[in-house]
Amino acid sequence: MTVAVDTEVNLGGITLRNPVLTASGTFGYGSEFAPFFALDRIGGIVAKSLTLEPRSGNLPPRIAETPAGMLNAIGLENVGVDAFLAEKLPLLPEGLPVLASVFETDIDRYAEVCKRLSGAPKLAGLEINASCPHVKSGGIEFGQRVELLARLVRETRRASSLPLFIKLSPNVTDIREMARACEAEGADGISLINTLQALDVDLATRRPALRNGLGGLSGPAIRPVALRMVWQASQAVKIPVCGIGGIMTGEDAVKFLVCGATAVQVGTANYLNPMAAVEVADGIERYAAAHGFARVSELVGTLRPYASSR
Repeated sequence: MTVAVDTEVNLGGITLRNPVLTASGTFGYGSEFAPFFALDRIGGIVAKSLTLEPRSGNLPPRIAETPAGMLNAIGLENVGVDAFLAEKLPLLPEGLPVLASVFETDIDRYAEVCKRLSGAPKLAGLEINASCPHVKSGGIEFGQRVELLARLVRETRRASSLPLFIKLSPNVTDIREMARACEAEGADGISLINTLQALDVDLATRRPALRNGLGGLSGPAIRPVALRMVWQASQAVKIPVCGIGGIMTGEDAVKFLVCGATAVQVGTANYLNPMAAVEVADGIERYAAAHGFARVSELVGTLRPYASSR
């Protein structure tokens, strides 16, 4: 017997009609997908990452297929925060929760982008991309050193009153330590995981598959790693977790909810199927109905580890 399902969830103060958002960098600025489906059928979108000035990104080749995944080094190409506010955000429908993704090369610049975004109509929150290299620390990612991450969260929190989510790097020893630092500095939630640093080789030329050399690995290949980190982080903090990593189906997304994620983001799947996010949302609802859950939120954190055999 199936039941009617309430799909609404609350993500760090943002009400979503269902727990599915689109991941930054995989869905453009949102309006590009309007010809395929009504955007209000999903919970919300995380727009392409923004910098203070427009950025052209890396030279090609900058995307390569890998077994069960994709490698990319786009270089965070974007129109810049001012053009986003003037040209991109107004194209999105009223009532659709939109999170702006923010990245920069130093903390002051991150904070300035956040200030410019604050108060913008239609903007529901900010997602801070902490997987960017910090030029003053020799290129180390903000999300790889806990003291640097804490400073980043602190200053972006001061810069904006919008709900603040921190997108964490998986390229760390202990994701729980990073999650706790975000919570302590006032983040409203965390998003994880970002891509795994990886390398592939074109044997015809004996060159890296990407001109940049290293790139970010995404897609189904990273899903078990993402589930592990979502589970660990959700056990370590009280703020909500948004799960990301290789979600292709509703069942994939439910795994993240069961592991403690309040919501999820669909990323690489959008390249294969522009309807992926809608289909994932529908799949979550079907699973909940078939298993007797009246609310999708009741699935969150229901993983049942085996009792110790000792």
